[in-house]
Amino acid sequence: MATRTKAPKKPVPTYQLKVELAGIKPPIWRRILVPANIPLHKLHLVIQAAMGWSNSHLHEFDILGERYGEPNPDWDMGDGPISEARVKLNKALQGATSFKYTYDFGDDWVHKVKVEKVFDLDLGFALPLCIDGVRACPPEDVGGQQGYLDFVEAILDPSHAEHDATREWHGGPFDPNEFETDLANLRLSRSSSLI
Repeated sequence: MATRTKAPKKPVPTYQLKVELAGIKPPIWRRILVPANIPLHKLHLVIQAAMGWSNSHLHEFDILGERYGEPNPDWDMGDGPISEARVKLNKALQGATSFKYTYDFGDDWVHKVKVEKVFDLDLGFALPLCIDGVRACPPEDVGGQQGYLDFVEAILDPSHAEHDATREWHGGPFDPNEFETDLANLRLSRSSSLI
């Protein structure tokens, strides 16, 4: 009786994504590596960890005109997003190389996400991984783009009328130019049980 041999498993491609906050100058961005077949609900958690958000608000992906997120039957009147739970990034993209990710519909943080590279070979390290980035993520609930600009102005200027209150609200100092890849990867590893 002949035994069947399994064909070698084809490695899953890896996407190199650049995630950039829209409308912020100088730019705030992260470069991450993820499996091409990552489910969108897990990609959400990766972006949260890499950027430095705390996953405190709703979010949505806009890919090729389709909206993906967490449907809420109590709020969606038939026009809600498609459930992201079973949709994989490579299937949603259908070959496209860019999409939008919005986090916190109050502050309206729109992220432009671009597929910069596709690696077909096993890169030899665990994914997801943040490999680069610039500038600190805005604090949660800061008030969107204008609120963030006001926040930075106040917290960096000790003579500003709102400096002390802003620093107290934030819980200490804030350096808008600070970003550490190692810290982003630590957040990714801590949330790995969710990812």
